[in-house]
Order: sequence, then C-alpha cells, then structure tokens
Amino acid sequence: MTALLTVCQLHKSYGGVRATDDLNLEVVSGELHAVIGPNGAGKTTLISQLSGNVFPDSGSITFNGINVTHMAEHARPHLGIARTYQITSLIKSMSVVENLQLAIQAKRGHSFKFWKPYAANKEVRKGAHEYAARVDLDDRSDIQVANLSHGEQRRLEVAMALASDAKLLLLDEPLAGLGPEEASEMITLLNALKGQQTIVLIEHDMDAVFTLADRISVMVYGHIIATGDPDHIRQNQDVQHAYLGED
Repeated sequence: MTALLTVCQLHKSYGGVRATDDLNLEVVSGELHAVIGPNGAGKTTLISQLSGNVFPDSGSITFNGINVTHMAEHARPHLGIARTYQITSLIKSMSVVENLQLAIQAKRGHSFKFWKPYAANKEVRKGAHEYAARVDLDDRSDIQVANLSHGEQRRLEVAMALASDAKLLLLDEPLAGLGPEEASEMITLLNALKGQQTIVLIEHDMDAVFTLADRISVMVYGHIIATGDPDHIRQNQDVQHAYLGED
C-alpha cells in the first residue's frame, strides 16, 4: 500500500528535553493510524510538526511525495493537510451550513468579500448540506454554531476539514471533554470515515483507539517503540511495560 505520509529521523528539542527523538513514522493512504503514549511522550509536538505549527531541528516530513518539513503552516491545508480542533476556526455567529459554505469557498480560491454572492450559489449550498449530513448535523444545519453542543462543534470541525478536501486529517484528542453519548457519536463518525480518509489520531481513550485504529504507533520519550495492528500492540511486551501495564 502507498504511504501518504512519511516521517524520517525527526528531532525536536526544547532545552535538554527531546520531544521527538529520531522518530520514524509511515502512514498508509486510507488508514486510521493512532499514536498513543504517556503524558510527555511527545505526541503533541509530533502533530504540531506535521501541521507546521512547529518546525523540527532535523529530519524530514514527506506528504504525498512533497517535502513539507519546513513548509509554512498556512500552506499545508492547500496540499490537503488539516489539523482539526486547534487549527480549524468556526465562526460561531454563523450557522452550520454557512461555515461549511465558507470552507468550500476557501478551497475554490474565492476570497471572503465574495461571500454573499457565493452563499447564494445553489451548488455550494447543496454541497454544504451534504457535508453536514456526513457528520450527522443535517437536522442542525441552520442552527447558529454558538448554540451547538461541544460534541456537535467538534463534528462540524471534521466536516469543515472534509469540505476543504483534506487528504490527511490530524485529530488531536477528538474525544477530550465529551460525555459518553457525544464520545460514542464521534467514534461512530470516525469509524464511518475509515477507508475514505487518511487519519492520524492522537487519543488517550484506549477503548476508542483499539476499536478504531488500523495501526497503532506507541511513543515513549519522543521515540516510537512499536507500530502494528491493535492485536500486535496489545501483545507487545515493550508496550505493556512502557504504557499499557502488565494487565
């Protein structure tokens, strides 16, 4: 299978702390690849380097055959890299469908000043409703974003990334702060996206990770100590000692 994302010998230090240390990672097109590890393992630093929010000290990041190691953060979405929940901005005074229309508009290269005539475009409005339906917000499409629940806003951010035609979704703890019902809805959504989108998932909810992931990489002290399918990771003794515990 084809690798969409390849990370080679990534190093990033803050003072004497090595946040990523000779880190190698390969994400195959169409897979949901989870990255797990204890607090302080370097997961957020890794995803920040993938999104361009942080540049590595050395090493390389290749996306879809293009070296993006030192590409500006704002340029990466144009290639198809979307980091949700932190990069995606929701305009809370506008409705669900209006936010999605803006995402479609941005992808097509139209500036914000053309919003009004573009909003009247039936094709764009139809597309916005279709993306809302993909994240189960079709019955909330005309609701102001400020009036959505936390979980609904997170699902809308996924829809915004989809509407921008993202090839790679970087999801940084999408279940954080969600109650059981909303967490279940997010898991259902991510499961539905498997095979359709390439996803890198950072998540502390191990039940969700082992339910969703095609492959899992385990980080400890900035280094990936194991990568494999969920069964392989469960049985890996190094992982058990370092992270999952003896049981």
